Amino acid sequence: MQKNSIKNIFNFIVKNPTRFKELTQKVFSRFSKKNSERDIDWIVKSQVNFKNWALAIDPEAWKESEIFSEELKAAAKLRLASIPVKLGGAGLYPVLYFLTLYKKPKVILETGVAAGFSSKTFLSALKRNGFGKLYSSDFPYFRLPDAEKYVGILVDEELKKDWHLYIEGDKKNIPLILSQVDQIDLFHYDSDKSYDARVQAFDMIKHKLHKDSYILFDDIQNNNHFRDFVKNNNFDHYVFEFERKHVGMIYNYNPTK
Repeated sequence: MQKNSIKNIFNFIVKNPTRFKELTQKVFSRFSKKNSERDIDWIVKSQVNFKNWALAIDPEAWKESEIFSEELKAAAKLRLASIPVKLGGAGLYPVLYFLTLYKKPKVILETGVAAGFSSKTFLSALKRNGFGKLYSSDFPYFRLPDAEKYVGILVDEELKKDWHLYIEGDKKNIPLILSQVDQIDLFHYDSDKSYDARVQAFDMIKHKLHKDSYILFDDIQNNNHFRDFVKNNNFDHYVFEFERKHVGMIYNYNPTK
């Protein structure tokens, strides 16, 4: 690990010593055997074309989603080129925008913000709908200097009035968010990609979901969590491919299946 990275991690913890526990848990979770097992064949066989899926549901909403996505991609390229650090990639923002227009959620909960591709997408679609709130849980890139200032850097100021952002890690953030909402209409998981972290996050929020909730897990190719989750619960689902990554989505959510 580079000297600057160690210094940045130290400063990150000094700002809030409780972050040390979150950091160590993230490190150790990655050594779990569950994180090394990947059923790529299942993912490939399960995937569908998200554009065709969206067009079959609401062509006009998809057309608007494509326009938004191109604008976001161009704006993000310029914004990210202007900062001296490299941040994580984007989620499946064309589908996230489309789902928000189509389902018109009142409450969206996302984990993992990074530069803010998904956050800006959700907030832009909520603004288009005229209602709704986004609750975001993040844990800044602790190896970067002043990591907090880069969280959601793509989100425009005018969108932030409908945004509740928390940056102390899912285990602290999610209970705080849940205390403020009656239910979750759309849940997007894109934080700690370890198998156990995904399980723990869902266990925390599941009592706030309802039969019309949509649930998305990003980067499901990292391990078999999503495969096991939908198989064990017999959930209706889709798998989408986007920029060489895979996203799993659960619809018709029914916890009694």
